[in-house]
Amino acid sequence: MKKKRFYIRTGILLVLLAALGYTLYSAVFQDKEQVAEGDQAPNFSLEDVGGNRLKLDDLKGKGIFLNFWGTWCEPCKKEFPYMANQYKKFKNQGVEIVAVNVGESNLAVRNFMKDYGVNFPVVLDKDRQVLEAYDVTPLPTTFLINSEGKIVKVVTGTMTERMIHDYMNMIKPEGSS
Repeated sequence: MKKKRFYIRTGILLVLLAALGYTLYSAVFQDKEQVAEGDQAPNFSLEDVGGNRLKLDDLKGKGIFLNFWGTWCEPCKKEFPYMANQYKKFKNQGVEIVAVNVGESNLAVRNFMKDYGVNFPVVLDKDRQVLEAYDVTPLPTTFLINSEGKIVKVVTGTMTERMIHDYMNMIKPEGSS
């Protein structure tokens, strides 16, 4: 009986070690494709706090300021008023802001939007699939996407209002005033 138990335990241990080994191997050695400047921006479809669906591809022809953020993120709190100010100036020039909230509740996001006077689209990435598709670390991270849907710049960390203005100018479609 003891011998049988020993073999069962040894078998279970070997299976667990094999699973652990495979997990470590795949995390370290498999190439993860990273979204980078010059790439086509991966399309996604997410809901906003009101339940309306926004698809990135529906914004083709516009410059897109794609910002990943969280309500708990201090640099995000600093950037949002700057983004709102610049959105007022650039929304009629073919530039759209899409702020992707990562993994938070509608209530938390809605309260944040009210507190910070958010005047641009905010969508909810509750299961973090878009965050993973864009391979985002850390928050905030912003992807500047031109009117053809190509990523022209990736910005991580806090931006000043001047930086946001310059970046929106960079992605403004040609011929927009």
